[in-house]
Amino acid sequence: MKLYIAEKPSLGRAIAEVLPRPHRKAEGCIHVGNGDCVSWCVGHLLELAEPDNYDPAFKQWRFEHLPITPQQWQLKPKSGARKQLAVLRKLVKQADQLVHAGDPDREGQLLVDQVIDYLKVSGAKRAAVQRCLINDLNPQAVTRALGQLRDNREFAPLSISALARSRADWLYGINMTRAYTLMGRKVGYAGVLSVGRVQTPVLGLVVRRDEEIERFTPKPFYQLVAHVVTSRAEHFKARWQPSAACEPWQDEEGRVLSKALVENVRSRIAQQPASVTLSSRKLKKQPPPLPYNLSALQIDAARRFSMSAKQVLDTCQALYERHKLLTYPRSDCRYLPREHLADREAVIKALANNCHALASAAGEADLSLQSRAWDSNRVEAHHAIIPTARKIDENRLSQPERNIYELVARHYLAQFYPNHEYTDSQIDLDIAGGRFIARARTPVEPGWKQLFPAVRERDNGEPALNTQLPTLSKGETCLCESGEILERETTAPRPFDDASLLAAMTGIARHVQSPELRKILKDTDGLGTEATRAGIIELLFSRGFLVRNGKQIRSTTVGRGLIHSLPETAATPDMTAHWETRLNAISRRQDSYEAFMQPLVTSLTQLIAQSQSVKPSGLESAKGTRPRGKTRRPRKTRRRTGAAAADRTA
Repeated sequence: MKLYIAEKPSLGRAIAEVLPRPHRKAEGCIHVGNGDCVSWCVGHLLELAEPDNYDPAFKQWRFEHLPITPQQWQLKPKSGARKQLAVLRKLVKQADQLVHAGDPDREGQLLVDQVIDYLKVSGAKRAAVQRCLINDLNPQAVTRALGQLRDNREFAPLSISALARSRADWLYGINMTRAYTLMGRKVGYAGVLSVGRVQTPVLGLVVRRDEEIERFTPKPFYQLVAHVVTSRAEHFKARWQPSAACEPWQDEEGRVLSKALVENVRSRIAQQPASVTLSSRKLKKQPPPLPYNLSALQIDAARRFSMSAKQVLDTCQALYERHKLLTYPRSDCRYLPREHLADREAVIKALANNCHALASAAGEADLSLQSRAWDSNRVEAHHAIIPTARKIDENRLSQPERNIYELVARHYLAQFYPNHEYTDSQIDLDIAGGRFIARARTPVEPGWKQLFPAVRERDNGEPALNTQLPTLSKGETCLCESGEILERETTAPRPFDDASLLAAMTGIARHVQSPELRKILKDTDGLGTEATRAGIIELLFSRGFLVRNGKQIRSTTVGRGLIHSLPETAATPDMTAHWETRLNAISRRQDSYEAFMQPLVTSLTQLIAQSQSVKPSGLESAKGTRPRGKTRRPRKTRRRTGAAAADRTA
């Protein structure tokens, strides 16, 4: 008997659907017509044991116990999982061949591998385990995946990487949470001060942004625009570029703070010759945006529809599992395998049926085009999120489901539209010894942009002054008719919202202090993973560290007090970003479990000692609930241990 072990029942049912009939449903499994069987986990059936499983004394939170570092790691069945584990234990013994059908990501690999380990599968049966990677629950895609089984041992580095992440999060989260919760008690705070290698740096981002806003004092600054006319009576505008001599009157971002200086330049350029020192006009092509990964989709949905990261993830999961309209949603990849080109006609016909707003655009798609998204070399366990070839009545979808489906479908459809073409024009002028620059971006061919709402063009961050520029040659002379002073005011950074916080988490290199690490991190996954970011943000709300003020995400007194009590390494992204780099290296066989874990244990001892030197501030009047016995966990947003235990991950 061949036993397929899926990650969850919905995936198990999708596998059974394409296997021979008749089917016989039993407790926790489906027997199929050729004698094989499909069973499943229900997310993680196993979890890392609590500290008191290693030593009953650890049930009490005491400094003298820290750091708690298990010598022999233990797994235990999760609450309610014993029944399904018993089903799997029996089926695994009966099976001649096992097929691992966990989700196609790091956590999905570990989830089923741990069950196989826990059930003590050994010898030839273990060596013969095959891996099935399913990104799409529609029958055709599942059938294709079952025909492309691979040796499960190929994916061992993914499992080891997820195991290292899980254990490191346990060590760091449990020990740091206990240490700082105990320090909080000393100032009268009875709540849990949960600390995690991802959740805490995310909280730090919000706290620092809020405090920067509060410290901000607006200052006026001034820009100068020259109104220029050519000998052919063509008018355009050019911005003044202050010289090095103006630096004493500029701020660190180069903005001129002296109105008198700008007024002086304006008086000098009026009715003066404007000599062209440079004139360029370049035709440029902009390829369509890549299809979505989860984070990019969450960011766009937050901007367009004010949806939280969790709402987007839940909606994607429904479109994937219930409606089978999207491929696997927890993807961190934005590329597609070339073999999927064969499905493009069916997918476009389906999206035209499923989304009436795109029906006309689907009819104009050019299926002969192949965008940069079709790159099999950039695809690993899973590919970008795209529509499937399944058709459905659009009215069966909720409004959030329609919104998310349309975003995904629009980005897929864009792959079959030509590049957007435009001209970038620039004219540099010398007016009374001062340098002025005029820029314009003029569309030539709309290409894929006709699928998307118009975006206002910008000129180096400012609203564009010109829609087009005249044709001029170097050395040609124009006339500066007058100068116009634009009085502006510096603005405080905007508070985080769902979109900008997710963008900060995925583009974490911008917030990392170390230049060396920042350079390394430009191409990494950022803070957290596609599967855990929504849960991390929700955890910070449930802990009372963050609150919502309309669309804004703001830090609370408790959140600020915690961040101010922690060492900089715990409250900034540098450490966890470095972890992500190492974990990714493990998954690519470029690093090892031992080399990653040993320095962590050493640094943890130092962090625990450091925690006793600073009492949390600002928490005296805050209320909380004292933890009892086991380190408390929040309500999970995902069925995986890696998503966010209170004192462990995140």
